[in-house]
Amino acid sequence: MAARPICEPVELAPGASVVVDRVTHPASSPSLGRLLHFHDVSELVLFDAVDGWFFADGKRYRLDPGSIAFVPSMRHHDFALDAGAKSWRLVQVDPYIVEQIAVRPEGARLARPFCAHPKASEFARLAMLAEWLQDAAAADARGPLVGRLVELLLTAVAQAPEARSSESGNADADVDRLLPALDRLRRDPGAAIPLPAAATMCSLSPAYFSRRFKQVFGMNFTDYARAYRLHVAARRIVGTRRPVSEIAYDLGFSSPSHFTQRFHERFGMAPRDYRRGARGRGE
Repeated sequence: MAARPICEPVELAPGASVVVDRVTHPASSPSLGRLLHFHDVSELVLFDAVDGWFFADGKRYRLDPGSIAFVPSMRHHDFALDAGAKSWRLVQVDPYIVEQIAVRPEGARLARPFCAHPKASEFARLAMLAEWLQDAAAADARGPLVGRLVELLLTAVAQAPEARSSESGNADADVDRLLPALDRLRRDPGAAIPLPAAATMCSLSPAYFSRRFKQVFGMNFTDYARAYRLHVAARRIVGTRRPVSEIAYDLGFSSPSHFTQRFHERFGMAPRDYRRGARGRGE
């Protein structure tokens, strides 16, 4: 496949449970700078060749060959990869599958971002599992083997030795100061959070909060909160049988029609079409 930045925001198509890519950059490739982001999917990255850093939850982890990075759905994270040859396997998984594994004792670590660095022999086995998963998904994306391989791979990663971390440092100070508002949004996405209230949570003036938020995330807080809620809604539409109107009201939209309009702007289709597409893929 063509080389692309690891920090490209991606989403699974409706009804898909996993996508596995092999990404390779030649020795002449430049560095890949930081871009704070989140995904609707959970993300697992197994690095064959790399030199750089992984940032998540106010921590940073050193990346080198054999490193593994994991990020749950909707959690902010970042990568900074040095120039030169780089390669990794990128596994993007339906968040509901991850959540089911994370409630078990052996998979509890999957509830938070982390970096693991197993022994070379163990990393080789995990990389082989990822390769089998890629082949199985390509042959029959809805087959039972795909789900079993995903569960086996994630459970094994969750029990691999965790890499040491350090504080992100001053470069992340602005992001850290915004985290209280983001955490509040994640805990209760349906609650209205006016900009002054979000600024107060972060002990900042509304003007400074608004300015810094747009500089860090590339959009204002109101647009960011709406985008986040729409992604949560998409997960609920696909993963539950709840009425679309109920989902809309639960997530703070003023009416089902307003929700449908915003959903169409974000995903290019109406919520009911999105749900039908997911069910069609699963049949």
